[in-house]
Amino acid sequence: MSDPERYRQAARRESTSRRYAQVIEHFEGEWGGLLPTTQASVARYLAEHADRFSPGTLRTHLAALARWHQEHGFLDPTKAPAVRDVLRGIQALHTRPPRQAEPLQLQELAACIETLMTEEHSDQPVVRLRACRDRLLLLLGFWRALRSDELCRLRIEFIQLEPARGLTLFLTSSKTDRANLGRQLSVPALIRLCPVQAYEDWLACSGLEDGPLLRNVDRWGRLGEGLHSYSVSRILRRTLQRSGVDAEGYSGHSLRRGFATWANANQWSAKALMDYVGWRDVQSAMRYVEADAPFGVWRR
Repeated sequence: MSDPERYRQAARRESTSRRYAQVIEHFEGEWGGLLPTTQASVARYLAEHADRFSPGTLRTHLAALARWHQEHGFLDPTKAPAVRDVLRGIQALHTRPPRQAEPLQLQELAACIETLMTEEHSDQPVVRLRACRDRLLLLLGFWRALRSDELCRLRIEFIQLEPARGLTLFLTSSKTDRANLGRQLSVPALIRLCPVQAYEDWLACSGLEDGPLLRNVDRWGRLGEGLHSYSVSRILRRTLQRSGVDAEGYSGHSLRRGFATWANANQWSAKALMDYVGWRDVQSAMRYVEADAPFGVWRR
C-alpha cells in the first residue's frame, strides 16, 4: 500500500522545508507569535523586522507562514491586501543592494587544490580521505557551476565516466526544475584543475561504488551518509583558510558565482552561460556578462 505522505514530502525540496521550519520557529519562538495568526499580526511582524531582514527574506517568511496555514486548514492571512501593502512599503523604504557571496576566483581555486593535494599525501588516513573528497567537491562545484544542494544530491549510479574525456551527470532535481524531470550535465576533462581526475581519484580512495557521491567522513575515517548542503560553505571556507586566503564573504554559492565570473572573462555569451549554468531568466546571467562600454580616450 502506498504512503501519500511519502510522496507529498518528496515533492518539496529539503532545503525549502528546512528553511520554512526555521521561519515558523522564529515567528513562534523568538517573536512570540501565535499560530494560526491574523493579518494584523503578520503585518506587525513584517514591520518590526523591516530593518533586520531584506524584503526578499521577508517574502520567504510570508511563504512559510502561508504554507503552515494551508497545511493546517486555516485561512491564509498573508494574502490580505493590508499585508501586501506593508511589504510593498518596506520594499520602497528599505531598498538595499543584494548581498551576494564572493565569487571564487580561479587563482583561489588553484590555491585550494594545491593545499588539498598536499594533504592527500598525509600519513593520516582521515586527512587523506577528506582532502580527496573536498578536491572533488570544489572542482565539480566550480566547473559545473552547481548549487550546494545539487552537489550533495549527486549519486554515483547516475554518473557515467569516460576516462580522460569527461563525465555525464544526471541531476534528479534542482531549484529551477519544479517538475522534477531531472537534467543531464556534461563535465569535460581539463588539462589542470580537472574534475574528472578528481572523480576517479575519489572513487579509488573511498572505494565507493554507488549511493551519494559526497559523504561525511568521521574522525576515524569512516564514510557516513551524504553531505548536507550547508557543509559545502564550511568546507570551502576552511580550505581557503588553510590555503592562506581570507574566507570572509565566501559560501557554497561562491563556486557557482566563481564559474560565472570566469566564463564572462573568457567571453561566454549570456545565452551560452544560461544554457550551461541552468538559468532560465536572462537577468541572472547579465549580472556577470557586462557590456564593455566604449568610453574611448576617456577610459583609463
